[in-house]
Amino acid sequence: MKKIAVVSDSFKGSVSSSEICAIVTAQAKRFFPGCEVVGLPVADGGEGTVDSFLECMTGEKVALEAAGPFFERRMAFYGRFGDTAIIEMAAAAGLPLVEDCKNPMLATTYGVGELMRHALEHGAVRLILALGGSATNDGGCGAAAALGTRFYDAAGEEFIPTGGTLCNIARIDNTACAHLLAGVEVIAMCDIDNPMHGERGAAYVFAPQKGADAEMVRLLDTGLVSLDQVITKELGVSVAAIPGAGAAGAMGAGAVAFFGAKLNPGIETVLDTVHFEERIAGADFVITGEGKLDSQSLRGKVVIGVARRAKKACVPVFAVVGDEPIMRATIIRCVGPARFHTEQ
Repeated sequence: MKKIAVVSDSFKGSVSSSEICAIVTAQAKRFFPGCEVVGLPVADGGEGTVDSFLECMTGEKVALEAAGPFFERRMAFYGRFGDTAIIEMAAAAGLPLVEDCKNPMLATTYGVGELMRHALEHGAVRLILALGGSATNDGGCGAAAALGTRFYDAAGEEFIPTGGTLCNIARIDNTACAHLLAGVEVIAMCDIDNPMHGERGAAYVFAPQKGADAEMVRLLDTGLVSLDQVITKELGVSVAAIPGAGAAGAMGAGAVAFFGAKLNPGIETVLDTVHFEERIAGADFVITGEGKLDSQSLRGKVVIGVARRAKKACVPVFAVVGDEPIMRATIIRCVGPARFHTEQ
């Protein structure tokens, strides 16, 4: 045994991806003395994404004051390496930040836009947005406003929309935001395929876990329908049906409309950025893992994403998972014929 690569997600609520990699690395060295072990803690776009990136790449965590979910000033952060910035929505607009005060009608992504602006003003030409764990349902309007997009109501008054005031948007001027982002690559890490609105959209599927009751869900969805119509009219783009448009309170839709972003599977973005194929070159096998291997995993979470990429490199994969409610035959159908073994 010459080389083992350990590429794991966190086991949510139990151990972080870094801790998993450290545990597996220690055990691998114990059983295979002298073997090279490459540890790559990864995340797929949720909380902890910045830390995972910075463990794999030479960079720094940048701390600054930004608006929180309800415009309160609080400390937030983003990651930076080279001319790339990694921004977690959860750092400024995350559900854990609101504690018992959940209200997607009032919550904003403005602080996320402030993090983006700071990164741009300090030389970033590539922004990676981790769309996970948000408390918001504002379609990314708050973030866009922080980057210079101007929203006007029917009376011509400028305002910063939240989930509950999307219906008030009559006109959008995205000129300043587009100018600020000219020549900048924006990638949004997105692991769901939900549309912007409707029964499978941001409000109906995700707003209840953010504190919305049935009436609030209806109002939030109506607001997203209205925002979609104004975006189409004012900006000339149709974003509602794009797979992933409903991610993070329809931040997926806003990222495309206002920032010209690409919505990419989270794990694919991570593996590309950390040069996965180079890191596992020459490995006898890869050990990967995550807390639960389920139907969501098949859409491109860490274990399946790693397995697919390792298969292309002809490297066998072992997966350590906390729970495995899907049939192994389903996994094999998804990944394709490969040497793939799971252990709980």
